[in-house]
Amino acid sequence: MSSADQPPTEHSSDSVEPGLSTSLAERYSNVMGRFVHGVELAAATVFAGLFAIGVVDLILQIFGAVQSGSITDPLVVIGFIDTGLLLLIIVEVYQTVLAYVEENDTRRIVQLVIYTGVIAMVRKVIIFRTSEYPTLEDAVFAAGSYAIIIFALVGLLFAERVYGNGSTLLSD
Repeated sequence: MSSADQPPTEHSSDSVEPGLSTSLAERYSNVMGRFVHGVELAAATVFAGLFAIGVVDLILQIFGAVQSGSITDPLVVIGFIDTGLLLLIIVEVYQTVLAYVEENDTRRIVQLVIYTGVIAMVRKVIIFRTSEYPTLEDAVFAAGSYAIIIFALVGLLFAERVYGNGSTLLSD
């Protein structure tokens, strides 16, 4: 019997054990990948549901304001805008989750995160009221913080637009 016809021994470097552990690791990785994918889809479903509930709630708020006559109150209208912007944030988070699920490129995900931040900060600025702060200094500090964050987000958006096209990504 030649050496090619003999089954591998326990001490052979061609043992079944490394192939088995690699196969087990690959199977485990595949199962975990499917699990994470399922959780991502569940998160996307939750955000889609939250968006639908929010739209219905906004419509009910508007109808209620029309019936009560408070639709002309600027604070009520600002409340509608606040709710609408919150719904846009939910949509952006939903799209970010979908980008992960669909395994889009990193640039797309970064864009979605920046857009979400911009919408969130615009929302904060629109609903900003100095009367919500105990002192004028606290209000000025908050306003300054919002301004810094907005300028940083605009800078990120600008950098992504200008330098994002030609750069190589880690995922490439």
